[in-house]
Amino acid sequence: MKAFYCDHFVLPLPDGHRFPMSKYELLRQRVAEESDIELLVPDAATDEELSLCHTPDYVNRVTSGQMSKDEIRELGFPWSPEMVERSRRSVGATISAARVALEEGAAANLAGGTHHAMSDRAQGFCVFNDCAVAAKLMQKEDIADQILIVDADVHQGNGTAEICSNDKSIYTFSIHGGKNFPARKALSDLDIEIEDATEDEVYLDCFDQGLATALNESYPDLVFYLAGADPYENDKLGRLSLSKEGLAKRDQMVMDYCSRRSLPLVMVMAGGYAAEVNDIVDIHFASLEILADYAHAIQVEAEATSLQ
Repeated sequence: MKAFYCDHFVLPLPDGHRFPMSKYELLRQRVAEESDIELLVPDAATDEELSLCHTPDYVNRVTSGQMSKDEIRELGFPWSPEMVERSRRSVGATISAARVALEEGAAANLAGGTHHAMSDRAQGFCVFNDCAVAAKLMQKEDIADQILIVDADVHQGNGTAEICSNDKSIYTFSIHGGKNFPARKALSDLDIEIEDATEDEVYLDCFDQGLATALNESYPDLVFYLAGADPYENDKLGRLSLSKEGLAKRDQMVMDYCSRRSLPLVMVMAGGYAAEVNDIVDIHFASLEILADYAHAIQVEAEATSLQ
């Protein structure tokens, strides 16, 4: 399986910043040391690609450093040329993963899941909306038609919902903490709000029902999956109480549903803010291992079919 990374394009942050930027490099190192996943560096997303989802004025404000103080505050990152490049590369990683998934069955971005980015503004550590851009680009290139975005980050994918709100060819499903950020939710095609402190069993039952509904209503030929680590019980921003085992069951549930329909699958990491950064890495790495098993199963099936 192929996975794309961009952690070496460093986004400089002030000391004490609450975003755990080190998780990306640590995850890539662990993948390199403990798996057979092929690691690749993506191209940066172009202005034309970004403008499939974002207004040209917004793209220009970001790239030229013309974001206002209010926009910078809502983003949560200081502006820098490095921030722009990193954001472009992260979108490029999801684009590259989508192309590979459509050819080989599955692929991943070791970052991504920037689901709060809206058409004309940044929010919550999200500059450009990688899954929305990649989805619309696959459609523009005529290599995908109906697309499902499954968002299991603990925070609602409000930016994705806003961008795709009038597009019946992209179905958005978000399962998230009902009382968590953002305070003002957007309207996805399917939203499931989870109560604070919810544990594995209840969450997984809700997720199971949501996946069944989303797949039955969307009939996708490509799935994007935001495998957020932040529903974890020890996440500082999550407010839910899922165990690592529960999160692995969540990921496996996505694989099982996609396997029944032989759907190509793109996984992105989305959020994770545990007090111990290694817990975040553990969760993301487990998600990637589950995806790698899915990719292997698809390859075996394809080889068997070709021999018939």
